[in-house]
Amino acid sequence: MPQAGDSPFLRMEINPDGAGGATGELVIDAVHRNPYGIVHGGVYAALADNAMGGAITGLMGIGKTFTTVDLHIRYLRPIKSGVISARATVVKAGRRVIQAECTMQGDDGKLVATATASFFVVED
Repeated sequence: MPQAGDSPFLRMEINPDGAGGATGELVIDAVHRNPYGIVHGGVYAALADNAMGGAITGLMGIGKTFTTVDLHIRYLRPIKSGVISARATVVKAGRRVIQAECTMQGDDGKLVATATASFFVVED
């Protein structure tokens, strides 16, 4: 059964730890590359957003609704193939706004991008 943030189309899997963290992986394929053969920036954004969302879902529980308010990505180095691994953490869980961060690395363990985001908790 898919977890919060899983995306079969993007070949992305997110695993919340239940304590405000999550890990994720994205297997790079042709659909993820731009015309120059490197992973498109939007793929990093999708992975980071889903990983941070998984961290929040693990902390708040299934059924709580929240939405991304802002997302900031820092691209550090290009990658063409392999797997991108993500690690997301909730930094501050307020009543209405949650702050999270994410790091992403390639198969070689080198950092390829970082992200931060704010999420708005929707009243039920």
